[in-house]
Amino acid sequence: MSAVFLFIIIIICSFIMGALMTYQVKLKKNDEGYSVWCPGLPGCWSQGDTEEEALENIKDAIQSYLEVVQEMYQQEESRFVDV
Repeated sequence: MSAVFLFIIIIICSFIMGALMTYQVKLKKNDEGYSVWCPGLPGCWSQGDTEEEALENIKDAIQSYLEVVQEMYQQEESRFVDV
């Protein structure tokens, strides 16, 4: 089983179980405000005029990202493991 597949299973399990997870995000100030992204979730980016707005926006982006992943793999057979 690939590492990417295992990572996706962990995300789905956490989302389904309603577990609160902490994600590392990166911020970068630019001419238009702040860019923010989550290195652990490829392609999960957002932005904001202020640092606070960018951080709130990335929370929404992460939630949306996880919902899409859940929908994509909803029909896949999976198991739950404790780590």
